[in-house]
Amino acid sequence: MTAGARGLILAGGASSRMGSDKALVDVAGMSMVDRVGSALEQVTPGAVVVAGRSGTLAGYPCEPDAYPGRTGPLGGLATILLSLPPGVPLVSVAVDHPFVRVETLLGLLALSDGMNPVVPIAGGARQVTVAVYGTAILEIAQEVLASGGSVQTVLDRVPFVEVDEGQWRAWGEDGRSWFSVDTEAALAEGLARYGSDLG
Repeated sequence: MTAGARGLILAGGASSRMGSDKALVDVAGMSMVDRVGSALEQVTPGAVVVAGRSGTLAGYPCEPDAYPGRTGPLGGLATILLSLPPGVPLVSVAVDHPFVRVETLLGLLALSDGMNPVVPIAGGARQVTVAVYGTAILEIAQEVLASGGSVQTVLDRVPFVEVDEGQWRAWGEDGRSWFSVDTEAALAEGLARYGSDLG
């Protein structure tokens, strides 16, 4: 655990494929936001915020996106980075990753310098919604938002730590942390594949 680290739940999506608010979908007796929040609380205790909402959600303070339009995860990420002190790592997890593992988040955080991203690579793809970020990317993130780009676009332009499969498997990770539950079918598949226990 890194002192001062913050936790971020990305929860600004429209949930159109799920048909209801993904954050509140029940996964074996717990909502998705509660499952993700529980994992983050063990890594960044008392310092978890939800991006893309107003008020509170499951007891966590929310921060509405500071950038207009449907900007995806990058809008929420940049919103929180605006108020993040330099050198403080931001552990970010999308709300639709209810099988996220604490050990994986701790492993990512241990590789962070508090400024540059730390991103797992799985199947050749950058898993940008379970990663650690810092304020070093903020200026470029704002430029990319203005041109309609994404977190992937930002990573094309900044240095970041790639966490390869050998590294994350050494933490006991099997891919569940970035398994996305955005449909009822995906939820059933995730439960069948990973079970119901918190990671």
